[in-house]
Amino acid sequence: MASPLGGTHNPDVLTCLANLSNDEVFTPPELADRVLDLLPEELWHDPTVRILDPFCKSGVFLREAAKRFIRGLEPVFPDLQERVDHIMHEQLCGIAITELTALLSRRSLYCSKFPNGRFSVSAFGGDEGNVRFRNISHTWREGRCAYCGASRSGYDRDESLETHAYEFIHTTHPEEIFGMKFDVIVGNPPYQLNVGVEKENYAVAIYDKFVSQAKRLNPRYLTMIIPSRWFAGGRGLDAFRAEMLHDDRLRVLHDFPNASDCFPGVQIKAGVCYFLWDRDHPGPCEVTTHLDGVSPEPMTRPLLEPGMDTFVRYNQAISILRKVRATSFTPMSTMVSPQTPFGIVTSYKGHPTRELPTDIKMYISGNDAAHKGKAFYAPAEMVTKGHEMIPWHKLYINMAGSGSDSFPHQILSKPFYGEPGTICNQSYLVIGPFADREEAENARSYIATKFFRFMVLQKKNAQHAMRGVYEFVPVQDFSHPWTDEMLYERYGLDDGEVAFIESMIKPMNLGEPDEG
Repeated sequence: MASPLGGTHNPDVLTCLANLSNDEVFTPPELADRVLDLLPEELWHDPTVRILDPFCKSGVFLREAAKRFIRGLEPVFPDLQERVDHIMHEQLCGIAITELTALLSRRSLYCSKFPNGRFSVSAFGGDEGNVRFRNISHTWREGRCAYCGASRSGYDRDESLETHAYEFIHTTHPEEIFGMKFDVIVGNPPYQLNVGVEKENYAVAIYDKFVSQAKRLNPRYLTMIIPSRWFAGGRGLDAFRAEMLHDDRLRVLHDFPNASDCFPGVQIKAGVCYFLWDRDHPGPCEVTTHLDGVSPEPMTRPLLEPGMDTFVRYNQAISILRKVRATSFTPMSTMVSPQTPFGIVTSYKGHPTRELPTDIKMYISGNDAAHKGKAFYAPAEMVTKGHEMIPWHKLYINMAGSGSDSFPHQILSKPFYGEPGTICNQSYLVIGPFADREEAENARSYIATKFFRFMVLQKKNAQHAMRGVYEFVPVQDFSHPWTDEMLYERYGLDDGEVAFIESMIKPMNLGEPDEG
């Protein structure tokens, strides 16, 4: 194990630990170093700088920061022990998320789980040093925690059990925890919490609460690793997304659409990112998107393109979007139904035969033998909305999209023709109306193009592909089929832009209609 005082035994135990958990993700030392690299070099030479990790798991951020201070403060404190004592007592603080991670973090930072023990690199009077843990309780209001939303039925536990009431976000006065001002807040917070709403394993994001709480402490610099799902907002994240995208103090953003490029062996839908928030130097953001281990050149740009309310994840997409948006077009989202187009939920599968003359043919999703490729029927009274769409020539497309964290991938599931007189359950969205089947099939050819699905990708940062992800896609003339070559020429895309689209999107061979 690496010690702040020097010396390394490979493999680093924190590297091993980082590969053990997919719940509260531990940070590999190499990644912690890349995050700390975002901070100005002069900080490591300043003996007055104070750093807080308010959600310690392994203590890796504090340990790596200690190494930097030990090198940088040598001219100020030539004596090594005096230097280490100053750093440990005056400059580095942590709040652990569990009693176990408190012990682990102290072991990483002080080389002893008890900083008042004889093996500690710096002597403290107490047994926690500057890495604290308090097993605090949730604040229950109407069955939910007022701070994090945890359910009382699931988390009102015996004191011997972990409550997951993280101290940093379960207070309105975080500045009172240590009673000192911090220049830097850094770390990798817990990402989500099972709150038991709708279903037993239902989880909500909580990482946004840690970021917002850290901003309330008003540090000079804030740098964290968090999931990238906030790019698109979504349940519980819309306000946080708006706050972040309109904050010109967010100056550097490193985005990993495939989380395994950041955390080897870990899958996190929509990927992860880390950022630098700089209180005193607002301006545009330097964005780097790391694709399959490759880091293209960063691009300094506003987080929101003029006239857009969406963060464009890929720098190479900016010029393509600008060319498309320079034309006057109707967005494809105007032809896509909202979720649950006929008011029939996914769990309703209908029955395999028409029991009444008024029953309506219904398309449902399912890959099992009982459902795949078979027709089902629903009573007419099951349709509670979308009645106007029943007589349409239309397309059905799976609401779940096509999930993958690596590129190229398909982005969307294959659409299929929906004849007049049919409906679907919540598994699908409806696209239409079309004048006849030929026009609908021409629209299918458009959806199958890489161009179409690339434009969808710019708004699709999660597995589900709701109506909103089609907002950047222009409606075309569906009197004839479409190919990528026709679209590249129509929008004047150059060879580099075409190559980027081709590298991101898999071909879609429509073949037979994909009804399962």
